[in-house]
Amino acid sequence: MNQPSAQGSDAAPYREGELALSADRMRQTGHRAVDLVVERLQDAARHPPHAVASPADLAGLLHEPLPEQGADLTALLEHLARDVLPLGIRFDHPRCFAFVPTTGNYPAVLADLLSSAFLSVPGAWLVGSGPTRVELTAVAWLRELLGLPDGWGGLFVSGGSVANLTALAAARDHRLAGVLADARLYCSTQAHPSIARAAHLLGLDRSQLTALEPDRAQRLDPRALAARLEADLAAGLRPFAVVATLGTTGTGAIDPLAELAGICRRHRLWLHADGAHGAAVALTDRGRELRRALGLADSLTIDPHKWLFQPYETGCVLVRDPELLKHTFRMARHHLDTGYLHPAEAQGDQINLDDYGPQQSRGLRALKLWLSLKTFGAAAFRRAVEHGLRLSDHAAARIAAHSELSLVTAPSVGILTFRYRPPGTIDPRTLDELQHTVSRAVCATGEAMLLTTRVHGRPVLRMCTINPATGPADIDATLDLVLAAGRSASRASED
Repeated sequence: MNQPSAQGSDAAPYREGELALSADRMRQTGHRAVDLVVERLQDAARHPPHAVASPADLAGLLHEPLPEQGADLTALLEHLARDVLPLGIRFDHPRCFAFVPTTGNYPAVLADLLSSAFLSVPGAWLVGSGPTRVELTAVAWLRELLGLPDGWGGLFVSGGSVANLTALAAARDHRLAGVLADARLYCSTQAHPSIARAAHLLGLDRSQLTALEPDRAQRLDPRALAARLEADLAAGLRPFAVVATLGTTGTGAIDPLAELAGICRRHRLWLHADGAHGAAVALTDRGRELRRALGLADSLTIDPHKWLFQPYETGCVLVRDPELLKHTFRMARHHLDTGYLHPAEAQGDQINLDDYGPQQSRGLRALKLWLSLKTFGAAAFRRAVEHGLRLSDHAAARIAAHSELSLVTAPSVGILTFRYRPPGTIDPRTLDELQHTVSRAVCATGEAMLLTTRVHGRPVLRMCTINPATGPADIDATLDLVLAAGRSASRASED
């Protein structure tokens, strides 16, 4: 009987170098790629902070048939850098005050390049002992930067959403032992949506997440929490965890961590601190009180791709007792067939980071922070965070000094909110709509990006001032744009 051919008669054989380039071509395109990176980092202020294209335009640009034959790599890089990648928010623009801006930094860009080239996987020690040691060191440095006690540990993840999910999975297993009936998780309505997502993914229905209304300062109210806990316990429910937010996305509010920790201790609840943005203030002298409070939590989220100036994706989850992460995620607990992965099990004092979180194949995210800290030093990061705090103070002072601007929430972790209010009497609904009009007009100038949020149900303008390249003049120029837009809109409504 004839054996089937290993490949069809019309299949072309694999050619040597098919998925590779010559050394000369790699160097040529690599040099151009570095030039494009440097140009991008150097010219942040020379372009609008936001560029957008319509779906139809982008379909015309990028919706194309599968390329059967290859094209010139240098030309492709040029095309991406010119026509595709700039379409979005330019988060490192000195007048981009929207959401939580990030800047990245050049050593971190090179870290991504190297870790990709070396196929670095800090999962099992056997697979990547060097990358694993880098991540363990970067985690230890984060712990030191934040003033956390010895013994805390964790790992790098994609961002705050996965960090929150990872910490709450450990809380679920440790406090509930897998029994989800009547379980309750608590946060404020100002918590990040990833908390509700995490609850859903962990098997809790919406009724099992209790989102309490905040106090006047937009913080989780300890008295309201304590009262709700007492009522739920009396009803036979099973509270297991509380989420405190350290820097809400809307106003930068910091939940009273020390008071919440006392309540959690009394009721034997897990306290998770979502400090994706705000925990970084603990690096500064102003954050001394927060440093003391952080150690009272059971787990903590921080996103170095926010206020530690890293490119995406660089999140981190830290836990008082890292063994609780291992209890939830260790590979041996979830093996279906132990034979294949048995050679990669940790031996002796080796550490397999894939035992501590949901990913097995993991990129070396930690190298970005490791290399930028080694290049610039921790003191430079502390100065950069402090700079963002001073900028928000400057913005608040300018707003308070102007009769047409009204500060709504004071600066907190580099975030403040305010409203434009024209002279004379204006009805509340018109004033509310005016805030949206001002935001749209400022963004339309191409000179700054300023968006709205809601505080106590009313729209406000929101500024996040954490970019180290931003200066007081950028704040002043943006507030001038707000005034011009508000006055123009007010005149138009009178005509």
